[in-house]
Amino acid sequence: MPENSPSRLDLLRFLENVQVRYLQRTRDWIATEEQHQALKTGRRPAPPPPEWLIEHGIGTGRLPARVHTGQCWDTRTHCKPATTDQARRTLAEGVSACPHRRPDTALGLLDRGRHVRSRCGTRR
Repeated sequence: MPENSPSRLDLLRFLENVQVRYLQRTRDWIATEEQHQALKTGRRPAPPPPEWLIEHGIGTGRLPARVHTGQCWDTRTHCKPATTDQARRTLAEGVSACPHRRPDTALGLLDRGRHVRSRCGTRR
């Protein structure tokens, strides 16, 4: 073996350093993947909007004030999700329907032959 060539011990230490670097790189990849997984499990998709909403008034008793579809842009913070039967019953009790998305028409409580353009550009 020539004098200026590395010894067997030097070569083994070099191999050890290379393996330690690869091991650290793998551990970094694992940590990054664990962070991605934690973010994914923490971020669940939002539930779909309810099909119907009942807007309630302000104050004691908070009576129903208006019925909306779940896609209405004119809902306020005083809205609660409702079933189809609840929305129909509320409209039948005389509570007004939202003039923009016309849930009364969608629920079959008005004549569907009448098509008018609402402010948001949808036909009703």
